This record gives sequence, C-alpha cells and structure tokens, in this order.
Amino acid sequence: MAASSSSNWVMESGDVPHVLAVDDNLIDRKLVEKLLRNSSCKVTTAENGPRALELLGLTSGGQNNMNGRSKVNMIITDYCMPGMTGYELLKKIKESSVMKEVPVVIMSSENIPTRINK
Repeated sequence: MAASSSSNWVMESGDVPHVLAVDDNLIDRKLVEKLLRNSSCKVTTAENGPRALELLGLTSGGQNNMNGRSKVNMIITDYCMPGMTGYELLKKIKESSVMKEVPVVIMSSENIPTRINK
C-alpha cells in the first residue's frame, strides 16, 4: 500500500496495512473483514459513522480509541448507513488535519447513478 505524504501514516518496513471497515450490515462488515484479513491486513470494524469517528479520535473527546492498535492506513465504508452516510463520514474525516491524507473508499451495493457520481 502506498504511503501518504503525511509522516503519521507511513508504514514501517514489514508492517501490514491497517484498515478501518465501516458498515451497518453485520454480514457485509464480516465479509469485508474476512477479505481484508485474507489479504494480510489488520482490520478494525465499526458499525456506523459515529463509531468510526470515535475510533479515529475525531469526536468531541478527541481521543484515539484504537486501544493500542496502529493508526489506520485506509478506511473502507459503506455509503448507505442510517444516521450518517459514508459520504458524510468522508467529509468529517477530510476536515481533520491529522486524517485528511488517509485514503477513504466508499462502497455500495446500490446501483444509483446520482450517488455513484457524487
């Protein structure tokens, strides 16, 4: 995985990528987690956008709650989630000076062109 320009997200030689996977659907979340683990990634999962922000330390408390895990190198999120969409999560992440360089992939099983083009 390519390192970003921010030194906070550069991986050391031999480290494996750490991915935060966000999806409200348990089956989809477990599927993404399994695929990533089979690709030798560390994976942390969150069931919604607010929980992802909490894990990333981007809530009002501002503490990183990864519980000693390394910082994430990439975030994969579902688009359609209740409360906060994947696009809204992306905007919150990109507002953070610390997290804005982390790549975010938004996925969806829906085939709605207006969302795809967003």
